[in-house]
Order: sequence, then C-alpha cells, then structure tokens
Amino acid sequence: MYITIPKAAEQLGMPVEQVTKYVLEGRIRAVHDGEQFMINQDQFELYFDQLEIAKQQLTEWLNEPLPPDRDIKDED
Repeated sequence: MYITIPKAAEQLGMPVEQVTKYVLEGRIRAVHDGEQFMINQDQFELYFDQLEIAKQQLTEWLNEPLPPDRDIKDED
C-alpha cells in the first residue's frame, strides 16, 4: 500500500516540505505515478517498529544501575 507525501509527513510529524526534500534527495524512497510521489507504507511501519525497540533499549540502559567502582577508596 502506498501513501502520499502529506500523509507520510503527518505520520512522521514533519513538515510536508521536509518530507518532499527527503524524497527528492533519495533519503526516502518513493515512486512517481506521473502526478505525485507515492511512498511505501511498509517502510514506515518498519521504521516505527525499530524506533520503539531503540527507545525501549535506551530506557533499559538508562535505568540500569552503575556498578560499584573498585578504584574508589574511602579517605575517611
């Protein structure tokens, strides 16, 4: 299934002009049907899945306690 650039911009939370620029630069792959560019919907579903996994991994990493440092000596 393909979506238009305005719909993709809405899903990404980006301005339409920026998504159009990314399509023209080749950073987002799209197909031109003679009138407008169409973007594959599956591309964004995979992107959002990977983004959620990365957020979860970052949260787990930030919540992991620091190991005690063996080099710290109590000077008291």
